[in-house]
Amino acid sequence: MIDLSLLPDGGIGWLDASGPKPSIVLSTRIRLARNLQGHVFSQRAGDADRTAVLTRVAEAGAASDRLGAAVTFRLDQLERGERQLLHERHLVSKELAGLDREARPRPGAALLVQGAVGVMVNEEDHLRLHGMRSGFALEEAYAEVEAIDADLGGLLPFAFHPEFGYLTSCPTNAGTGLRASVLIHLPGLVLTKEIGKVLQGLAQVGLTFRGLYGEGSEVVGNFFQLSNQTTLGKSEDELLDHLGKIVRQVIEYEEQAREILLQKAPTEVADKTWRAYGLLKYARSLSFEEAMNLLSGVRLGVGLNLIPGLSVYTLNKLLIFTQPAHLAALEGRPGGDPELPTVRATYVRRVLATEAV
Repeated sequence: MIDLSLLPDGGIGWLDASGPKPSIVLSTRIRLARNLQGHVFSQRAGDADRTAVLTRVAEAGAASDRLGAAVTFRLDQLERGERQLLHERHLVSKELAGLDREARPRPGAALLVQGAVGVMVNEEDHLRLHGMRSGFALEEAYAEVEAIDADLGGLLPFAFHPEFGYLTSCPTNAGTGLRASVLIHLPGLVLTKEIGKVLQGLAQVGLTFRGLYGEGSEVVGNFFQLSNQTTLGKSEDELLDHLGKIVRQVIEYEEQAREILLQKAPTEVADKTWRAYGLLKYARSLSFEEAMNLLSGVRLGVGLNLIPGLSVYTLNKLLIFTQPAHLAALEGRPGGDPELPTVRATYVRRVLATEAV
């Protein structure tokens, strides 16, 4: 099994709930797409070219002031459970981890991690630099990733066009190559049935939403990932400013929805949150989806100060460690173990027992 203790905070320091608006915004993520001159895009490249790209990136990383101590994971050399663990920790995409097919990832698929920033090699683009921060922290997350980008840009020939900006495999990423996203918890808008209007409004202002794991994933536990759709024609500052304004507005809508629930249906809201807590505390079998939905109810209760003595950090930790690969690794179980629902319920009860309510 891969040793995630080599990473600062195990690569999940963003779970600590130290950022702004932690009960509503779980995390902020920044991703920059970059490609190398003289190499075919990763998805069309042969194995030899993909390996050559990895070699160049590894050499640049070793010479970099900011990536010199990076931990490298060769995804094409890891077992499926290990790759799924990295995906569940939001360190690699499902595509790079090869989780959407039975075969291993192609040669050259790798992840470099330095502090809070990771570099995916040979995903859709040659390099995808990404970083996560706790809570709503666009500027801070971008500053960390941009510093690595500037460092590598002095060591590698990034493909850049004076008119189109950074060239990317998908045209929607061309320009800045920036994808900024915020993972936000919106149970108030869901319960007041206002979520449809809010999501429809996002498309009208150039934003999109996805599920917990980003592109191609379903919404679970009332977590929505909000992000910009295109990057061409705007600067990084403009994109971040636009997303920030919209996210602040969505947060305000969510807070208003929660106030309406407290005013118009206080008993029902309290019952929903405490019922969810009771099920988590006493259940003997839990699927991951069921656990996520119950944790959503408890998270709402904590955010409304209805449930005392339970931290957002604990809820964040449960969100990560009840996932299949994490749970299997934590409890020494094989992947796909049919007993995982029982193991999950036991783990949740054990964690909740450490915090008196």
